[in-house]
Amino acid sequence: MQLHQNKMGDVLIVRPLERRIDAATATEFKEKMSEWIGAGNRRIVLNLSEVDFIDSSGLGAIVSSLKKIGNDGDLVICSVRETVMSLFRLTRMNRVFDILSSEEEAIGALSRRL
Repeated sequence: MQLHQNKMGDVLIVRPLERRIDAATATEFKEKMSEWIGAGNRRIVLNLSEVDFIDSSGLGAIVSSLKKIGNDGDLVICSVRETVMSLFRLTRMNRVFDILSSEEEAIGALSRRL
């Protein structure tokens, strides 16, 4: 799975470059996120602008990343397409994650949470 990542201050921005986070890609997604979190990245923006499908494996990998960060940081999701947002609503994950419209909003939200 191709993931683009860059840092803005102490915020890591991760953007999957694939259209799907599913059983075929979820393990690699989870491993890369785990590696970055293990390296000390505790404030993460997950930009889903390229993703138009997430299955239960993909959702599980995202939840796993949030759990790995724990209380020491935060994971904010942004730029979610409507098809993916429907899944977050259906599974009530929109109540678990902060989901913001844009990357700028997400970075701002994390910057305010010191």
